[in-house]
Amino acid sequence: MTKKKILKIVGIFLLLMLLLLALTPIFFKGTMERLVKRSIDANLNADVAWEDFDLTLFRSFPDAALTIKNFRVINRSPFEGDTLASGAFLKLDLGITQLFKSENESIVIDALYFEKTFVNILIDSTGQTNYDIAIKSDSPIADDTKTNTGFTFDLKKYELKNSRINYLDKATQTFLMLKNVNHTGKGDFSLAQSELETKTSALASLRIEDIEYLSENSVSLDAIFQMDFEEQKYAFLENEAKINELPLTFDGFVKINENNNEIDITFKTPSSDFKNFLAVIPKVYVKEIDGVSTTGSFTVDGMLKGIVDDDHIPTMDIKIASENASFKYPDLPKAVQNISIDATLKNETGLVKDTYLNIGGMTFKIDNEVFSASGNLQNLTANVLVNLALKGTLNLANIEKVLPIELEQDLTGIFKADFTTNFDMESVEKEQYQNIKSSGTASLKDFAYQDAAFKNAIQIADANVTFFPGNIKLNSLTASSGQTDLKASGTIQNLIPWILAKQDLKGNFTAQSNTFNLDDFMTAEENTLANGKQAEDDDVIKIPDFLNATLNFTANKVIYDNVNLTNVKGAISIKDEAASLSNVSSSAFGGDILFSGNVSTKDKIPSFTMDLDLKKIDIGESFGQLDLLKYFAPIAKALDGDINTTIKLNGSLNKDMTPNLATLAGNALAQIITAEVNPQEAPLLTKLGEKVSFLNIDKLSLRDLSTAFSFNDGKIEVQPFDFNVKGVKITAAGSHGLDKTIDYNLTMDVPAHYLGGEVNKLLAKLDPEEAKNMTVVIPAGLKGNFTSPQVSLKTEDAVKMLTQKLIDKQKQDLKDKGIDILKDITNVVKDKPKDSTGTQESTKPQTTTDVVKDIFGNIFGKKKKQDSIKDGN
Repeated sequence: MTKKKILKIVGIFLLLMLLLLALTPIFFKGTMERLVKRSIDANLNADVAWEDFDLTLFRSFPDAALTIKNFRVINRSPFEGDTLASGAFLKLDLGITQLFKSENESIVIDALYFEKTFVNILIDSTGQTNYDIAIKSDSPIADDTKTNTGFTFDLKKYELKNSRINYLDKATQTFLMLKNVNHTGKGDFSLAQSELETKTSALASLRIEDIEYLSENSVSLDAIFQMDFEEQKYAFLENEAKINELPLTFDGFVKINENNNEIDITFKTPSSDFKNFLAVIPKVYVKEIDGVSTTGSFTVDGMLKGIVDDDHIPTMDIKIASENASFKYPDLPKAVQNISIDATLKNETGLVKDTYLNIGGMTFKIDNEVFSASGNLQNLTANVLVNLALKGTLNLANIEKVLPIELEQDLTGIFKADFTTNFDMESVEKEQYQNIKSSGTASLKDFAYQDAAFKNAIQIADANVTFFPGNIKLNSLTASSGQTDLKASGTIQNLIPWILAKQDLKGNFTAQSNTFNLDDFMTAEENTLANGKQAEDDDVIKIPDFLNATLNFTANKVIYDNVNLTNVKGAISIKDEAASLSNVSSSAFGGDILFSGNVSTKDKIPSFTMDLDLKKIDIGESFGQLDLLKYFAPIAKALDGDINTTIKLNGSLNKDMTPNLATLAGNALAQIITAEVNPQEAPLLTKLGEKVSFLNIDKLSLRDLSTAFSFNDGKIEVQPFDFNVKGVKITAAGSHGLDKTIDYNLTMDVPAHYLGGEVNKLLAKLDPEEAKNMTVVIPAGLKGNFTSPQVSLKTEDAVKMLTQKLIDKQKQDLKDKGIDILKDITNVVKDKPKDSTGTQESTKPQTTTDVVKDIFGNIFGKKKKQDSIKDGN
């Protein structure tokens, strides 16, 4: 056989093999998928589903690879609907020969591979677990198959990649989360005894009740375990673990018994270098520690031994110690020296309640300033008992000079403490402050603090407190921010609960200020857009959410927007992001102000209520500076004088804490004490003066004018009010809006002789005294807006009214002289000549219109033929 033929045969063979490898999954895929589903139904009390099921001979050649994509395992009752596990990718490796087994034979799995998997372990308050989904041996099998076929595991390797594991025990309120989990294991699980080689890394977070012990701390473990499957005992062989960068080695075993678990483990740091201490601190605070120079020692030495069951935990004795240590970063100017640590976590009984932490002492020195802490925490898993003592001096500016941390702001200030405190956490949570036993002093000097809640840095020149059982006395506080200065003293009920349990800071204070500028407490909130760019800053004032305090205050000057208030005093109560003011008084605008109300910044849009009493304030000054008053009465800018007003209103606030006028609702009363009018400042008055010539607007003066108005939905409704303009009584009522539109009606009670012309001729027919007192009501309408008003006069109606008055007057006169007039009319009739038939000409009675025409003559501008009526006198 030639070489060419041999190569041809080999090529054909290889081609057939490749074709077989490619076609084999097509024949076996359906069989394998049915087998997986049947095995799940027979063994798991859960709903399992996937999006794609595939079988290939290339991915893990010479093994076959069964792959499942986007799978999920959903619990049934009592955790119905909860996700136990889900994943993007699952691969099972098995020998090719396993494909040729019948559906009644068990399939052996050699390796498992999980990627982007989420495992969610839950234990409810009654102790039930969501992972207990295996169908018990005495339970009926879901399939009708009588054989116990499916999968068996002869693992040589398994891997978990880029996955997450959650563990929540509601009974103990313990939550453990492992993110970015990468774990591999190699061993032979088919043997009674074998070794398992593992590598694990993850980011660990641990919270028990409200206390967070780990927050995405880096943990890793490279270990070889001795596995004894008959005894269910797993022992450490070679291993090294890391918490952050702190190395630990373990020795001992874990044994799984029928009714409990048995633990006997010791661990320690492999060296005593003080770098071990820096390694346990998260990297975000200490960065790389390779170039750090250290002296002294740091060791962790621990033991866990005993039984784990429903009532017991292992006894423990974990010691953390350091002696005469120091460290210095090469690029930082200062070192931390004389570091001593003596701490022990211990449990001698195996009962959870007997676990305690003893801090024999923690001391360090920066420059010549020494700071130390000591104490103990007992009953850690229930009502924690705290006994602590702090003593020493700490320059806050040195923190960034000894550690390479990037603080959100620069800290400055000298903190001094010499106090002890003794309390239990239950008293803290239940606000039983009488159970907090504290004594000693603490102070802070030259402290600067910049917070997003405030526009300017807060400068504390001096703060001094004294601790007493049940409360803390603020002896003095001297602070400033921007233009604002503040001095305060008082009592704090719960400084320690505020620090430890994040309760509201409660207290009663007295404060004094020379200048208090509300603009100093603006904050710039940066809004990030979807594209990552920063939106324009929005300035808002936020009432701190942690304050629950009452403050009695006095201030020489308070600046609010563009308004200066002087001699301000009152009380303010702050709680739940709301400030309630009461009995606030001030001098402003040449008069006095009384104020009470509430401001809340809890919601996205701040809101307020207000009762305002203004006494004898200058109209021009107050209405010129306060947008609120401009809104109430835009015409007031034409007035020069004093006013009293009371206002009750509520609404929303703008970001600068000024009222949003469109949202106001409420009512007000106003009394103009005295005011001169400048019509040039008010086009409305000028226009009215042009239309009504007899109104001498230029010499208008107001005194003791009172009115009431209400406002809602951006509109002012003014109730009728009266005023007098040189003998003309005017009644006004109507409304105007935020857009300065007006809709007012005026009625002017005008002396009739003001109308002049023909009206005076008519009045001449009356008794002079009667003519002088005769008035006519002229209606007027004001439309448009304040800057471009439209004035309409209804003079025709006024003339008709005057006419009716004169007719009524004539009727009364006729009634008084009725007999004489009737006699005169009778005489006229008797003397009237007869017509050609001998009958007297008829006399047609006069109508009211005829009488008026006779009286007014040519008042309407048309010459009428006069009818003569002879006077009987």
